Amino acid sequence: MKTLKIAVLKGDGIGPEIVDSALEVLDSLASKYNFQYETKEGLIGGIAIDKTGSPLPEETVQICKESDAVLLGAVGGPKWDDLPTDKKPEKGLLGIRKALDLYANLRPAKVFDALIESSPLKESVVKGTDLMVVRELSSDVYYGEPRGITTLENGERYGFNTMGYKESEIRRVVKKAFEIARQRRKKLTSVR
Repeated sequence: MKTLKIAVLKGDGIGPEIVDSALEVLDSLASKYNFQYETKEGLIGGIAIDKTGSPLPEETVQICKESDAVLLGAVGGPKWDDLPTDKKPEKGLLGIRKALDLYANLRPAKVFDALIESSPLKESVVKGTDLMVVRELSSDVYYGEPRGITTLENGERYGFNTMGYKESEIRRVVKKAFEIARQRRKKLTSVR
């Protein structure tokens, strides 16, 4: 039996608590379904900044690349709000996405009957909602160049951020969305 290698990046704030709970669930699943795993912890986010000066140390990237899966907690918090943009904890998330080529963000949206009354939308609108949002993660304004803030001739500040996609990046995320749609209701909507 193969032992699965899992990179554990607990992050900041509530991240460690959530990840620890997820590991308890994983222990139960391993016992019930008879599989083995080992974990190796890495640093990401604010805790990584505090300990190494970087929101994503190279050692963490290596741990993730050598693993079968990554268990990632939340990053950031008010403690690091005043850091320069390139040193903020959230840069660790962008960095790990890029390093591992994590291009598709899967966001399920399902409304459970017990929670329908909690919705600000009418029951007739939300009842039975079960959809998957597939969002591209490795291009767009996250990584677009050029970007920055400059001062125009009249003294007014001007900010710019470039949004760009390669054809291959669009193809792979659309392919992923079609694969998911085929396993569900066989319907796909593209939103730009």
